[in-house]
Amino acid sequence: MLAKVLTCAVVGLPDIAIREARERVRAAIRNSGLSFPLRRVTVSLAPAVLRKEGPAYDLPIAVGVLRASAQLPPEPLAGAVFLGELALDGALRHTPGLLPMAIVAREAGVGRVYVPAADAHEAGLVGGLEVVAVPTLGELVDRLRGDAPAESARQEGSRPPAAQPADAVRAAPGSNGRGPAGLVDFGHIRGQAAVKRALEVAAAGGHNLLMVGPPGAGKTLVARALPGILPPLSPAEALEVTRIYSVAGLLERDRPLVSRRPFRAPHHTTSQAGMVGGGQRGVRPGEITLAHRGVLFLDELPEFSPALLEALRQPMEDGTISIGRAHGTVTYPAKAMVVGAMNPCPCGYLGDPTRACTCPDSAVTRYARKVSGPILDRIDLHVEVPRVDYEDLAGDAAGEPSAAVAARVVAARERQAARLGETGLVVNAEMGPAAVEQHCRLDEAGRALLRRATAQLGLTARGYHRVLKLARTIADLADSEPIELAHLAEALQYRARGSIARVEA
Repeated sequence: MLAKVLTCAVVGLPDIAIREARERVRAAIRNSGLSFPLRRVTVSLAPAVLRKEGPAYDLPIAVGVLRASAQLPPEPLAGAVFLGELALDGALRHTPGLLPMAIVAREAGVGRVYVPAADAHEAGLVGGLEVVAVPTLGELVDRLRGDAPAESARQEGSRPPAAQPADAVRAAPGSNGRGPAGLVDFGHIRGQAAVKRALEVAAAGGHNLLMVGPPGAGKTLVARALPGILPPLSPAEALEVTRIYSVAGLLERDRPLVSRRPFRAPHHTTSQAGMVGGGQRGVRPGEITLAHRGVLFLDELPEFSPALLEALRQPMEDGTISIGRAHGTVTYPAKAMVVGAMNPCPCGYLGDPTRACTCPDSAVTRYARKVSGPILDRIDLHVEVPRVDYEDLAGDAAGEPSAAVAARVVAARERQAARLGETGLVVNAEMGPAAVEQHCRLDEAGRALLRRATAQLGLTARGYHRVLKLARTIADLADSEPIELAHLAEALQYRARGSIARVEA
């Protein structure tokens, strides 16, 4: 009979974490010196057709129960949102995903949000919203009743953390050990001038890049130098990336704002859910989303499963990834530079001047077919990475440092921002056909060259537009408003793939 009296039900498509909230909330209320109602309690999470996930519902359920049992006055609850997971003793625990929840609350016109004290700085990144840090349920009740001491009542986290030095913040939490600690300066890379130029162009316009060369030529080393020449995240971009890492639960509690561009380097054994998002416990961001506004580096590209690479088609084209499940569809941002590296054949020495390839033709063909034509067509720059000569390796001359290259990249992106500002686009790679037609005009000589190149290279419509966008970026690096013949010729050079074309054949 007593079991029936104490029954608590949660309805409205809750997941396991929310169903278990019944016991957490009951224990937290009692251990905070409050009373859980000795009657049947039903918690309705509306709308009933939308699946609810995560422990952030603990605090609002507890506040609802206390208000329904007349243990809280209604006035302080008006215009406020409560978020957070409860421990059994009534303490508020760190809760992933609070930043996007706070942003939605602000957009809905809410003026105040109560969050766990550990997450106050994260939620405080949202401007125009009063964020109140809540250490325990008992202290929250005292505050809402007006019984809290003055010092306790001013525990607000509405101000964002102070600006931090760029080198004090990780490039992206959980970036597989490939954050700033593993950065390589361009000045330390011997030779490979053409490859470094291609990376500069890719960084300036946000273009996708593929490097093909023999083992040991420096493909991975050059790729790890790429984050060092990318511009810092703008405030709006930093908030975008931080929202993603908040949902993924990868933020550092003491440094909640991601201020460096992500650099993700997943292993080729990564699952499809790990790459594009999903999972058994809700739809979580995948690597392509975690690389948003940064770099997704796919080393040993053909070793990734064909199905996984084909799943990257949509985000590489649209900048978003849609994940459908039985209970609905989730769309995540995925505007990342995709940088791939591969050998020209299974043994790695096809076309190498010093070592003969030992692969039969059938093996080379199978290897090349692992990366489909549609994926290759979405890559703007195809670059050969040759073996480094002894003279370059043993020479004393230092190369141009990353700081000098980064300055040119930043200047080029500033020109793009001024040109594309009203469109909402950030870099040239994001331009659609209409923007390409407006901003990538050629003179008569340029049109004649592109006409011949389209026929000789067999450019698709997508490839045609990507060449124009690439030429626009090269012109921006040269501080030139018109796209000159030399800019277009360099862009076409990255599509005329030499030995890469033999691999793709």
